[in-house]
Amino acid sequence: MAKPLVAIVGRPNVGKSLLFNRLCGQRLSIVEDTPGVTRDRLYAECEWCGRTFDIVDTGGIEPTGDNEILLFMREQAQIAIRAADVIVFLTEIGTGVTAADQEVAALLQRSRKPVVLCVNKMDSVGQVDPGIYEFYSLGLGDPIALSAVHGHGTDELLDACLAHFPPQSAAEDEEGRVRVAVIGKPNVGKSSLVNLVLGEKRVIVADMPGTTRDAVDTALDNQYGRYVFIDTAGIRRKSKVDDRIEQFSVMRAKLAIERSDVCLILLDAREGVTEQDARIAGLAHEAGKASVIVVNKWDLVEKDTHTMDRMRKDIYRDLSFMTYAPVLFISALTGQRVERLFQLINFVNDQSAMRITTGLLNDVLADAQARVQPPSDKGRRLKIYYMTQTGIRPPCFVIFCNSRELFHFSYQRYIENQIRSVFGLEGTPIRIVIRQKGDKE
Repeated sequence: MAKPLVAIVGRPNVGKSLLFNRLCGQRLSIVEDTPGVTRDRLYAECEWCGRTFDIVDTGGIEPTGDNEILLFMREQAQIAIRAADVIVFLTEIGTGVTAADQEVAALLQRSRKPVVLCVNKMDSVGQVDPGIYEFYSLGLGDPIALSAVHGHGTDELLDACLAHFPPQSAAEDEEGRVRVAVIGKPNVGKSSLVNLVLGEKRVIVADMPGTTRDAVDTALDNQYGRYVFIDTAGIRRKSKVDDRIEQFSVMRAKLAIERSDVCLILLDAREGVTEQDARIAGLAHEAGKASVIVVNKWDLVEKDTHTMDRMRKDIYRDLSFMTYAPVLFISALTGQRVERLFQLINFVNDQSAMRITTGLLNDVLADAQARVQPPSDKGRRLKIYYMTQTGIRPPCFVIFCNSRELFHFSYQRYIENQIRSVFGLEGTPIRIVIRQKGDKE
């Protein structure tokens, strides 16, 4: 049984994202005094009175809006309402009950879900603003006075939600999931791919850069395993990022890489590897993440029998630091080869977590030195004593020698290639640390 889900809904700019951040204790959702900043559903885990549950922040519901993004936001909020066990309907004292509030209230009543009505921006302590009584007209029971900024009223809100939760199950467990970050520059099909693998319109897809802003987490269980897919905002060149909200989005994408186990680096098949693609791949490489290079929009490319091989060679030439990563050619539109994606995710995740015994490593090291003698300089020769593995995700190896200066980068690369040729370690970077006699731990 999944954990209970609480959806925070309301019209734009009533403080939903601020309340979401307050409840989960982290600044996960972008907060900006601009309507329409939150667009997709954004999830986080909370705990109250020993009960663990999920909360979801949604874009503002604008019943009369007719532009494309507002329609998408409304659709995302409605999906969250259908999935939720409890709905927190957030309004605000400053505007009183608006026509939009009344329409949202009618929508929630039709859903037949438990609704907790909250009136936000009640920031003063002491006597309750009499304007709160106006909200009884929405027909959703007693309104809770709330200040998302200061945290007043959040305990009453959580108690009210807890009263509507289904009985607790011992199976409310989210451990053991592979966290998969989908990264790339804008408009390469990240959100389309996430929607396809999840089998629902989980994130907004529109033919305009910058549609996704938050890093959106969604759990998925299928025959291949248990995953959390993180759809991220497209990462543009710094010179192009002039909007404060987009700066937050890029930061969220980078944080998503840090907390992931596997990165899917999406490329546009029609463009090949651009300079920005190389920068994004470099972020995953530097973070030490297992990676799969995913070439999307393969259905739009004119092909012959050698097109795939030529493009794979071009990719490894342009991403020369990442030749360990497997390349998969897919179409998020038609679903071509997307099933193969899960097999590769599992494979590179296992490779990243591989542990190798010290004895086996030193057998490989001895064989490598017999094949190619360690370098020397001015009569001094490099002596390598032994090697051991000190970490995983990514695999990290420490080599002890007589002189760090004599251990040229080219010989390190040679040792790395020998390790890969024996143990595989496909899809993951390798870290090699050189230590010499006399080094402190």
